Amino acid sequence: MRRIILAIALIFGTLHSAQAQDPATPFQDILQTHGGEIAKPSRKRVGVVLDQLVGSDLTQVPQFLEAWAAKNVWQDLDGTFFIGVADGAELTLTDVDTSDTFTGQKSEFIQLKPNGGVRRLIGTALVQFQLSDPDPERRMEALTSIARKPEAAQLAPLLASIDGDADADIKARKVQLANFLSARFADLPADRIAAIESLSRDTSVEARSVLNQILTVKTGVSKNAPEGNVAQILDPTTAPDAFYQQLIDADLAPTRTPPDVVRAALEANIIDGRVADIPVALLDTDEARNRAYARLAEAGTVPQLVTDVYRDAALSEHVFYEIYSETDATITAAAQAALKSVETRVGWAQTADLALDGLSLASIYFLAAIGLAITFGVMGVINMAHGEFIMMGAYTGYVVQLFIPDYTVSILVALPLAFAITFGAGVTMERLVIRHLYHRPLETLLATFGISIALQQLAKNIFGTQARPLTSPDWLDGALVFSDVIQISYIRIAIFVLALLFLGLILFVLKRTRLGLEVRAVTQNPGMAASMGINPDRINMLTFGLGSGIAGIAGVAIGLYAKVTSEMGADYIVQSFMTVVVGGVGNVWGTLAGASMIGFLQKGIEWLNPSNTLAAQTYMILFIILFIQFRPKGIVALKGRAAAD
Repeated sequence: MRRIILAIALIFGTLHSAQAQDPATPFQDILQTHGGEIAKPSRKRVGVVLDQLVGSDLTQVPQFLEAWAAKNVWQDLDGTFFIGVADGAELTLTDVDTSDTFTGQKSEFIQLKPNGGVRRLIGTALVQFQLSDPDPERRMEALTSIARKPEAAQLAPLLASIDGDADADIKARKVQLANFLSARFADLPADRIAAIESLSRDTSVEARSVLNQILTVKTGVSKNAPEGNVAQILDPTTAPDAFYQQLIDADLAPTRTPPDVVRAALEANIIDGRVADIPVALLDTDEARNRAYARLAEAGTVPQLVTDVYRDAALSEHVFYEIYSETDATITAAAQAALKSVETRVGWAQTADLALDGLSLASIYFLAAIGLAITFGVMGVINMAHGEFIMMGAYTGYVVQLFIPDYTVSILVALPLAFAITFGAGVTMERLVIRHLYHRPLETLLATFGISIALQQLAKNIFGTQARPLTSPDWLDGALVFSDVIQISYIRIAIFVLALLFLGLILFVLKRTRLGLEVRAVTQNPGMAASMGINPDRINMLTFGLGSGIAGIAGVAIGLYAKVTSEMGADYIVQSFMTVVVGGVGNVWGTLAGASMIGFLQKGIEWLNPSNTLAAQTYMILFIILFIQFRPKGIVALKGRAAAD
C-alpha cells in the first residue's frame, strides 16, 4: 500500500512539475503567482522569483526580464502586468502572453521601479539567455557584462553555452571568461587550480586581475600567532607609528598622548605649586613634564602616558600579519605560481614591445637623417635647414590631400611630388648659397640656420601656426596587437617598411649606378675624383638635391605620425645630426647603425624615466658625447683618404 501511495505521489509530482514547465501555461499566470514580489522586489526575495521565471522555459522570459530591468514593466489597477513604453501621458502597452499592443493612460497604471541591486540580479539571470542568443552582438554584450561584473552564478550558463556557439571568436572569449570565473568560483578546488594554472600563460590584464583578486589580503593583528591562510608576517619596526595606529584601531592600545594633553593634565593637577610632588618651576622641559605625567598615571589620576618606549613595547607584544581572503592555501599557492609565471611573460613581452618602439623610432630617425648623411658626408656641409625640407614634404602631403580626398591615392601622389619639390628646393639652395661657402663650415652653418628661420616663417605665413592634419588611409588606422602588452601601430609599421625600401634604394643607387660611383669617389677623395674626369661641382649639386628630396619623402611619412607645423623640422634636426655623427659620416650603414642606437637608447632611457622626457633626451645626449670621445669616427668609420682628413 505504501508503494502505491508513493507511486501516486511521484506521478502527481511529475504532472505538477510538467504543468509548471508547460509552455502552454500563460506567462501572466506565473507572474501573478509572484505578483507581490515582482511589484515590490527586494534583493533577498527576488532570487526565488527569478529562478521560477527562468525555470519556466517560456519564450517571453527574456523580453520580460529586459523590460523589468529597464523599468518598462507596468501594472494596472487589477494587478495585471504589461510591458510598456511611455510617451508623454500615454503608454504603448504590450500583452506579455499574446504580444498584442494597445495604448493607455499613465495615470491608470503603476510603473515598476526595481532598485539597482535587484536590477543587477535580473541582469545576471538574463545573461544565460543572451549567451545563446542568435544575434552575435547580443552574445558579445552578455560576455562584456560578465567581464565587467563577474559572479559565481554566471559560470554554469556560460559553460553550457560554449559548445553550441559556432562563432570562433565568441567561443574563444567564452572559454577565456569561463577560465576566469572557474578560477574564482568553481565548486571543486581541483577545478579552480586547473583554471588558475591555465592562466599562467595568459598575459592579459584581465587574467592578472583575476589572479590578484584570488591573492587579495587583509591586514590583522593579534596577541598570538595568527590562524588561517597567512600571506606573511609583517615587521612593525619598519613603520612603528603606522603599526601602532593599527593597534589603536583594533582597541588593543591607547592613543598617543600629545603634548597639549600632557600640559592640560598637569595644569589640572597642580596642588600647592607642585604636580606629583614636582615643583611647577621644574616642569620647563618635555622630559620633566612627561615624568610628572607618568607619576600621575601610576597613581591612576590620568590615562597611561604613551611614549615611544611604550609604543615599541606594545608592538613587540603583538603579531602583525597579512592573511589571504581565500582560505584554501593550495589555491593561493597555485595563484602565486601562476602570477609569477605571468609576470615573467609580461616582462619579456614588455621588452619586446620596447624593442618594437625602439625599432619604429629608429626608422623615423633613419628617414629623417639619411638625406643629411648624404649631403654632410659628401659635401661636408652642416645644413641646419634640413629639418625644413622635412617640413616642406609634410606640407606637400597636406596640400595634396586638399585636392585628392582619397587618402591612399593622395599619399601615393604626395611621395613623388614631395621628392620633386624638395629636390628642386635643395638644388636651388645649393646653387644660390651653398656652393659659395664650401670649406667654410661656420659660415655654412649660419647661412643654413638663417634659411631655416626664413622657411619656417614662410610656412607660417602660408599655412598659419595651427597644426595641419595629414590623414593616413583607413588601412593604416589602428594597431597590430599581439597581446595586451605587445602592439604597434600600422603607421609605424609603414614607416619601418618605407625605411627598408629607402635603404635598399639608396644602396642600389650608390653601389649599382654611375651616379653612386661618382658620389662615392667624391666622398673619399674629391681631388682624385676630379682628376678622373668627375665633375665634383655637379655631383655636389645632385647630391644635395637627392638628400633634400629624401628629406621631403621622410616628411610625408613623419607627417602621418606626428603633427604638421612650421616647427616640426626642428624636432628632428638635432636627432638627425646625432644619427649621422654617431653612425659615421657619409656611410649609409653607419646612418642605419646610428639611428638604431639612438632610437633604442632613447626608448630605453624613457622607460627608465617615463615621467620626464626632456631629462631622457638630456641623458641620451650626454651618453652620445661620451661615445664620441671613445669613437670619434662613429660606429662605421669612413674608409679611404678622406677618412684621414
